[in-house]
Amino acid sequence: MSKYYIASCVFTPQFPELSFKIQDYVEKNFGFSVVRCCVPDYKLKEIEERMPEGKIRKSWSKLADSGRFKAGDEVWSLCHNCNNIIEEVNSGVKVYSLWELIDSDEKFPIPQYPDLNVTVQDCWRARTRSDEQKAVRSLLDKMQISWQEAPENHEKTEFCGVSLYRPQPLRNPKIAPKFYVEGAVGKFIPHTEEQQAEIMKEYCKQYKTDTVICYCHYCLEGLKFGDVDARHLAQMLFPEL
Repeated sequence: MSKYYIASCVFTPQFPELSFKIQDYVEKNFGFSVVRCCVPDYKLKEIEERMPEGKIRKSWSKLADSGRFKAGDEVWSLCHNCNNIIEEVNSGVKVYSLWELIDSDEKFPIPQYPDLNVTVQDCWRARTRSDEQKAVRSLLDKMQISWQEAPENHEKTEFCGVSLYRPQPLRNPKIAPKFYVEGAVGKFIPHTEEQQAEIMKEYCKQYKTDTVICYCHYCLEGLKFGDVDARHLAQMLFPEL
């Protein structure tokens, strides 16, 4: 049995230093093999060029493009897209979120935010992952963050930022049709950037707190369109970056 951590070819260009901090954490503490993506050979050159030049880009280029996942393997990631694809494509491979890993780590140095009051925003791509949702809320409690639910939460959430208002990558419905075709009826309908921004601003009017914490890079992008104080859970757990 092998254990992998997927660094994410979407999250890493957005948060390169943070991503490598997380990679270092999982390698040193758990010995996971770190790979870039959930499938082999995916836009290798294009994504590499999104990385900052220098040490980060060189380090990324040295990572394996993907794992050769087989039944019994464990895959951990902060990318819901990766977890959904692996679960559908690779029978017998167990997928987990980074948040479950950190929540189970008694030695992890949990930062404290006792004065912070937030709304927690669940993700449509992870709507059925109750263990991940529980871990997210457990970590908020451990950080002494006061939090409240969004009106549509857990399995009821239909939110994944603006990603659901533009075409999805052709790869996803092709290799994971159960999730990204059958389970995505009425989603991934193209809208203009102006329309996307208006949808997000209208959506964000529901929040009763100034700050919203999510655990998805697509959700984060949408929340920023909505002009709220949006923060990714990874930023809260690794505050020095």
